[in-house]
Amino acid sequence: MKIKLFGIAALAAFATACASTPEAVEEPIPAPAQEPVVQDYTPAGPVAGSVEHFVATAGDRVFFGYDRHDLTAEARAVLRDQAAWLMTYGDARITIEGHCDERGTREYNLALGARRANAARDYLIGQGVDPARITTTSYGKERPTCRESNEGCWAVNRNATTVLTGGYTN
Repeated sequence: MKIKLFGIAALAAFATACASTPEAVEEPIPAPAQEPVVQDYTPAGPVAGSVEHFVATAGDRVFFGYDRHDLTAEARAVLRDQAAWLMTYGDARITIEGHCDERGTREYNLALGARRANAARDYLIGQGVDPARITTTSYGKERPTCRESNEGCWAVNRNATTVLTGGYTN
């Protein structure tokens, strides 16, 4: 009987020694869901019909020589672009501001600024812009762009600036 018991014990030991437990299989962790790619469909550049669009596509000012109010070829080219923009955006209204450099009397520069603004206005009207959409004003030397007293600044300050005053996209 001892041999039977010993045989059973040996068989049990052999069976348990050979038994194996299956290794745990790790399931792959699912990748996190990716955020959907959102395309930015914002147009590059300024919004069509805005002040920024006007300045970028047509320019907002023309320049004059010392003590002059006649339009240069460059000024006429800018004003043609302004007229084309204004024809495209038919509800836009503008004010043309005449500016001068610091030299000369206040009264003289106000008159010269008015002649400059009117020269730009008349050219735009000649290009087909409705005169009812245009007003003019002169600031003479009262609102300089550049405040230094040198020819470079004086040349910048001698201008007619077109300002959108209504009927455009904000």
